[in-house]
Amino acid sequence: MLNLNGIKVGESFTIQKKVTEEDTALNYGSGKLEKLFATPSLIALMIEGSSMMLDDKLEEGYITVGKSISASHDKPTVLGETVSVKIVVDEIVGTKIKLKIDAFDEIGLIGHGEHERVVVNKNSLLQRANKREEKLKSTNY
Repeated sequence: MLNLNGIKVGESFTIQKKVTEEDTALNYGSGKLEKLFATPSLIALMIEGSSMMLDDKLEEGYITVGKSISASHDKPTVLGETVSVKIVVDEIVGTKIKLKIDAFDEIGLIGHGEHERVVVNKNSLLQRANKREEKLKSTNY
């Protein structure tokens, strides 16, 4: 049986990032917003922090993968500011871990969300992915 005792409800983790040009909305196709932090960058930071928080606490050979994310990006953040994302373990049910997330810039709250990750055996996941790839190759001429 998989041991998730290293992960506790209520524990938190914070990740920070200074907004660069690569993080701006312009980089994601929003041509008029070259100085604003993009929503996809915010979501990526939420996911990155969640993975960093959880994966190192798992048994060898196990990782978490994202199942779902719901996020709201409510306030603009400009190029050069620092964004902080605070992730809190909200619930653990079997191999599913539900997280609550708040995002801040240097002024205050800019967004929030919920993210669910599932603990999986990395090798088993890769084997299943390889089987799907083989199936795809066999159906394509």
